[in-house]
Formats: sequence, C-alpha cells, structure tokens
Amino acid sequence: MATFIGDYACKVDVKGRIILPMAFKKQLPAEAQDHFVVRKDIFENCLVLYSIEDWNRQIDKIRKRINPYNREHNMFLRNFFKGTAELSLDNSNRLLVPKRLLDLVGAEKDVVLAGQDGRIEIWAADVYDKIDLAADDFAELAEKLMGGSTNEP
Repeated sequence: MATFIGDYACKVDVKGRIILPMAFKKQLPAEAQDHFVVRKDIFENCLVLYSIEDWNRQIDKIRKRINPYNREHNMFLRNFFKGTAELSLDNSNRLLVPKRLLDLVGAEKDVVLAGQDGRIEIWAADVYDKIDLAADDFAELAEKLMGGSTNEP
C-alpha cells in the first residue's frame, strides 16, 4: 500500500489536468500502474484520489459490510459511487480530472494535493489554507485519539 507524504501546490490547466507531483509518483506501488479513482470526500469539501490498489481495498471493505438488498445500504452505495471517475496518468504525468468534480469543490486554478496515508486529497488552494487546527487544539485531538494506554511501543 502506498503512503503519500507531503502537500504540494499545483495548477489546474484549462482542460482540467493536474500534474501529479513527482514525490507522489515515486511513492506509488508498481502494481498501481498509474491508475486512480477520484471521488468527492464524504466529510470535507475536497476530492479524494485513490491509487487503484487502495480503491480496491476500500471496495473490499464495503463489500464485507454492505448488503445491496438493504434499502439503507443501497442508498449508501449509490451516494458513495456518485460522481466517481477512473483516471490514468498521461505521458506528462498529468491527471485529467472531470470538470464537474473540480467545480463541485471549487477547484478552478490553484489546488493543493495533500497526501493522507494511502490516498491524496485535492483541495482548492484557498480552502486548504483555512483548514488548519490551532496547535493546542491539534495536540488535544492527538492526545484524545492516540494517547490511550497501549501495549505497543
């Protein structure tokens, strides 16, 4: 599984293409074969770019928990896959992101590609700049989520 590290300011060209930063390209597993899936994030106003490997892992998790004959589960599936698109890198390391998805998150020209473990978030740059937690708030959240007792070092 890829672990994408870093955040990079990028430009969207007039056709909706974004150059994938070389650091992310190097972090891709060989089996990913430069194929991705992009969708709107569930919680935030950004897009999420999954390597095909991580996307398949997400789909496996969903399949284990969802019954398509349950109305509520079916509604989840419909909304999860709504607006999803498969992307491939071109010869210039560019991803052609559908305009409808870029418009959905207000990503017109300046974007930030932010690594988040096995996926990359695509943010409108002005929105990304505003999502920072104050240092004390982040420390509190880290303690709450990670500060419990554990047997691991």
